[in-house]
Amino acid sequence: MKCELISVGTELLVGDTLNTNVQFLSRELSLLGIPVYFHTTVGDNPKRLEEAVRIAFNRSDLIITTGGLGPTQDDLTKEVIAELFKKKLIQDEKTKEDLLQYFVNREFTMTPNNLKQTFIPESAEILFNPCGTAPGILLKEQGRMIIMLPGPPREMTRVFEEAVLPILKHDNNQLVISRYYNLSDIGESAAEDRLLDLIDTQVNPTIATYAKMGEVLIRITANGNDENEMNALLDHYEEIMLSRFEDNIFSFSKDSLQITVCKLLLERNITLATAESCTGGLIASQVTEYPGISKIFGTGLVTYSNEAKINLLGIKKETLDTYGAVSNETAIEMCENLQKISQAMLCVSVTGIAGPDGGSAEKPVGLVYIGVCFDGKTDVYHYHFNGDRKIVQQKTANKVFHLIRKTIVDKSK
Repeated sequence: MKCELISVGTELLVGDTLNTNVQFLSRELSLLGIPVYFHTTVGDNPKRLEEAVRIAFNRSDLIITTGGLGPTQDDLTKEVIAELFKKKLIQDEKTKEDLLQYFVNREFTMTPNNLKQTFIPESAEILFNPCGTAPGILLKEQGRMIIMLPGPPREMTRVFEEAVLPILKHDNNQLVISRYYNLSDIGESAAEDRLLDLIDTQVNPTIATYAKMGEVLIRITANGNDENEMNALLDHYEEIMLSRFEDNIFSFSKDSLQITVCKLLLERNITLATAESCTGGLIASQVTEYPGISKIFGTGLVTYSNEAKINLLGIKKETLDTYGAVSNETAIEMCENLQKISQAMLCVSVTGIAGPDGGSAEKPVGLVYIGVCFDGKTDVYHYHFNGDRKIVQQKTANKVFHLIRKTIVDKSK
């Protein structure tokens, strides 16, 4: 089954909106063993949209569109597709009832143009949208399947997961099993280099790498009809992954490093406190994104100026005068004094030069010191991160999460 994704919306073409829908759909479809051959983006123009659908219909078995199902005049996806395949648009009473109730529940006044969303091409199947007003639509035509999904990512995701996914799984006979290995403290090119012998000869399973700042996700996917045989293949590859990346694997799932560390702290009931300078509270902010983290995280200080370091953390003025705010000695005092203030089991301090100004030959932009105090021992690590101010800050936060995990895991060995 060959698939094509058509994204509808002028806002995508002019760059006003980032198209995250194609990334989500391509990933989910590949997990089902359904290859996506083409991505097409077309503006809110009926002639160009018709041409895009016609081309896709002639070369693909499954066509998924996103966008153009809303109430306004430029929402034309189902109208164009209905006309292309000579289908009448018929008002669906259940969809109308759901739409009216949607507005009643939210105490909004519904404008008449919203009723446009209740008209569905004849013979099409309605895909319920649990968090929006435009339902998805499934149309089967000449042995091909056309699925129309709403454009807003939150709505598109829910309709796909709850309505489309069961249909595609039912129609796809082949089993697909994937295992994930999430790595930190290694770049994508270095990770791929360790796997080149497998990648160059891959047939089944297949290996894919996905990188984001500070992390590399490796997905190994087996296809087949015998689950035991597929798992035996994946077990062999897992042995290889463990032998080559034992020190880098932080999760056997798609969980980010941040989520993995928060889970680890909660599971082991290790309390955490942070004292940040150059990251300005970024680490504490990312920690507090995790639900229930208040059980172990109680103190996050931002001591950006020297005065704040002295007044809030009790850093000695002599330390700052002699070694400077960005130094091994200051990072140690920040971390150890934070432990006294917070009584947390694990304390982290960060001080550095995020730039673009403030650097020198001795202490260049990107120089960062990270202190980790745990179980009566303090370690300080220093790094020189490349990139602009925001990148240096994010790389620092990523490294902090890596060091927190490493400190806990190493202590338990």
